[in-house]
Amino acid sequence: MPKVVSIHSYRGGTGKSNFTANLSTTVALQGYRVGVVDTDVPSPGIHNLFCLEPEQMVKTLNNYLWGEIPIEEAAYDVSANVGVEGAGKLFLIPSSVKADDIAKILKDGYDVKLLNDGFRSFVKALKLDYLFIDTHPGLSKETFLSIAISHVLILILRPDKQDYQGTAITVDVARQLKVRKMLLAINKAHSKLNLEALKQKVEETYNETVAGVFPLSEDVVQLASEGVFCVRYPEHLVSQEFRKVAQQIIEG
Repeated sequence: MPKVVSIHSYRGGTGKSNFTANLSTTVALQGYRVGVVDTDVPSPGIHNLFCLEPEQMVKTLNNYLWGEIPIEEAAYDVSANVGVEGAGKLFLIPSSVKADDIAKILKDGYDVKLLNDGFRSFVKALKLDYLFIDTHPGLSKETFLSIAISHVLILILRPDKQDYQGTAITVDVARQLKVRKMLLAINKAHSKLNLEALKQKVEETYNETVAGVFPLSEDVVQLASEGVFCVRYPEHLVSQEFRKVAQQIIEG
């Protein structure tokens, strides 16, 4: 049975897509077949990290949701783009970046059940070991679906009062939906913070495991979403932290 991992945050700007790209690539580098779906339909962006240009994205998740194609036709093999070789494979289903498509889906919405069916078809067609879902921030029926079907839910938060409050709400919702495993990831923690003390405080506050604490890194900012950081800088502290989180996903 493939493992479904949803990456979510209550607010935007937490680095969710960057986190999803790095974590999914780290897992693929260990020889697994990994799929990523960008369900952030109103503001898609993860394709940039996988070096997939908009003009290459002829078919997208939107086309599937509108009943135009089977979902696997919107899957792009981005393994070579990010340096995943050998047995490992990395596939991305992007959302459309065309303004008309975004406007249409915002206006008309889509059938959430169709999304669930699509996840199953994608996993089956490409024989995936792991499916990563990059969600839209906040809480909506689409988010509830992703949370409900996940084997692992990773909630990303920054050391910020608004993030703390929003995460508390999301944790409550996830518990009501009986999510099987929940992990927290603290992102963009500035250098003056005691990271170990921060981890302890967050674990005590939410009574959930903190899988990783990621420092605010100028090196990550400099890459500016042009590629996957952990492939470019495998020995960097940030990359080492991603390997720790990946291990918890694989062993959990």
